[in-house]
Amino acid sequence: MNRPEFELATVIKRYGAAFVAQCKPNAYQLSVLNALLLCRTATLGGHRDQCDNEDCAHEHFSYNSCGNRHCPKCQVANQLIWAEDRMRNALNAKHFHLVFTVPEEMNAICLLGSKAFYSAQFAAVWETLHSFGYAHYGAETGAICVLHTWGQNLSLHPHVHCIVPAVGINLRNKLIDIGNDGKFLYPVRQLSTVFRAKLLTKLKLQLKKSEQLANYQNVIDQCFAKPWVVYCEPSLGDAKQVVAYLAKYTHRVAISNTRIISIDEKGVSFSYKDYADQGNQKIMTLSGVEFLRRFCMHILPKRFVKIRYYGILGSRYKQVVQPLKTKPDILQLTETRQQRIVRLTGFDSCKCPKCKTGTMQVVETFPRIRSPSNVYYLTDVNVKQ
Repeated sequence: MNRPEFELATVIKRYGAAFVAQCKPNAYQLSVLNALLLCRTATLGGHRDQCDNEDCAHEHFSYNSCGNRHCPKCQVANQLIWAEDRMRNALNAKHFHLVFTVPEEMNAICLLGSKAFYSAQFAAVWETLHSFGYAHYGAETGAICVLHTWGQNLSLHPHVHCIVPAVGINLRNKLIDIGNDGKFLYPVRQLSTVFRAKLLTKLKLQLKKSEQLANYQNVIDQCFAKPWVVYCEPSLGDAKQVVAYLAKYTHRVAISNTRIISIDEKGVSFSYKDYADQGNQKIMTLSGVEFLRRFCMHILPKRFVKIRYYGILGSRYKQVVQPLKTKPDILQLTETRQQRIVRLTGFDSCKCPKCKTGTMQVVETFPRIRSPSNVYYLTDVNVKQ
């Protein structure tokens, strides 16, 4: 597998100290940056592998991954496995894709306390969908909701992607079709209005409790006066298409290594899609400190759950919706994680890269380096999350 020429870890190593000095990130943000900096380096330990083919006996060293959910190098396998797991539990029904966005004025409130803001955002999204399900169809509906916090240029843009199946459970506990055969789910203007009211009400209560409402009342008033936007796309098709589409959003990080074009004394240049210009590819250059500042805005709060299942897609209705679920391949259920990764990616990291026939076996392991004096750290805090 080809390795990108430039990596986020290189940005952290080159500009991390200046960023810490100027922007004073919190301890958890520092721990994440440390994890990304040290990912797949000798600092995290590793192992020496040797080909079991006696005629080859090729050796190479492999270093451990950080496993952090913000790391662009550690999410590919997790994304593929998540998608397959969802496929095994997907409903054989049409699905709608919705996106709940908020005005950019809300960013100031989000930065006050992102955990409280994102929690309120999730709650407002589901309360809106839940109420519309009963109002329009008299049924309990469901949704998979995924939080995204960034725009293409690393700006703060918190929004929630939702996949809603075109089925529901009525008051008689029976499955019914909703969404007019996948053509129309809910009126988006009404969705936007109700979502706006629910979210702003929750945020006002939060600000009042923290005695900061007076400082942000103007922001609340501006947002109440503006029309909000909720996107609702027609049916995406069957379960396979829906899961494949949603998987693109679930394990993304703010920026992938493949988008970084250059790292030099001028700063960091990266590619982005300008949706204001018909989605054309453009290049943006930021100072190293500004690049890391923007990236850190998208480090989620510790242990915050960014993928949530609501309504009939939750465990409460598991037995009721069972007849609509796809049947998994029995052979796939007995696979190990490594076997699944090989099948899903088409790449076998255990196969000898030299002779192509032998299998690489671990012959020696190396412990993680514990002494900060021997390692370049941004801070002595370094945890996996």
